[in-house]
Order: sequence, then structure tokens, then C-alpha cells
Amino acid sequence: MQSTQSSADNSANTAFSADERAAMKEHALEQRKAAARRGSSREEKEAAAEQDVLAKIAEMPEADRVLAERIHALVKATAPHLAPKLWYGMPAYARDGKVVCHFQSAQKFKSRYATLGFSDQAALDDGTMWPIAYALTELTPALEDQITTLLKKAAS
Repeated sequence: MQSTQSSADNSANTAFSADERAAMKEHALEQRKAAARRGSSREEKEAAAEQDVLAKIAEMPEADRVLAERIHALVKATAPHLAPKLWYGMPAYARDGKVVCHFQSAQKFKSRYATLGFSDQAALDDGTMWPIAYALTELTPALEDQITTLLKKAAS
């Protein structure tokens, strides 16, 4: 019986990468923090969640931090009704508790670029196929305009 359990534990450990397991642990911690805030006022919860997002951004390597700070500012300016929150250890922005978009640093899964992603809650539907994630290496004024347009549509 014990060898069966060990075998199951080993296969569970190889089903997800170390980075994926770390993201799941971060998500569990985020959920515990959110549960601890349940007695707080809505404003206090939102302020604490935004501080968590800003702290996570501050931990990022400089290249990702610069992108994440700018994405955060664009979301706040374009879709102020989206609430900042951490989602699997990433800055995310939610409507009614459901994530609409998120920023993923390149470091998160050792990728060569950061991404701006959108969930199925984003109103980006366009025909039968449309992009839901965008690779980011730098932000230019033209790209910021494109992102602003996407955020307006996604958050509508």
C-alpha cells in the first residue's frame, strides 16, 4: 500500500513544474489573505489588494517592473472600475471578483517576454477566434494606445 502512495505522490510531483507548483502555492496564500480580510470594509479590502499588487510589482526585476507599473497605471486610468488583485502571484484586474486581465512577468515562468493576458470575462470576442494574450518587451506610446483600446473593450 505504501509503494502505491509513494508512486502517486511522485506522479503528482511531476505533473506540474516547480514554477507551476509555486504559482499554485501563491494562489492558496492569496486566498487565505482574502479570507482574512472578509470582515473588513470594501474600501479596506480594495486598498489592501492594491497594496499587494504594488508590492508584487516592486519585487519584479527592473525590466518587468517597468512594464507592470505602466500596465497598472493604464488599467487604473482606462478602467478604474476594475479592482487590482493578485492572481496566481500576478497583478490582475477584476470586475465583480472575476479577473478580466492580468500581467505576467517574464520571470514568472522563465519566459523570454512578459505578457498581458485577458480572461473569458474580457469582452474581446471578435468572430470565432481572437487573441487573449500579448507578448510585451517594451511599451511605446503607440503600444500604450493599443493597450488602452484593448482595456476599454475588455472592461466594457
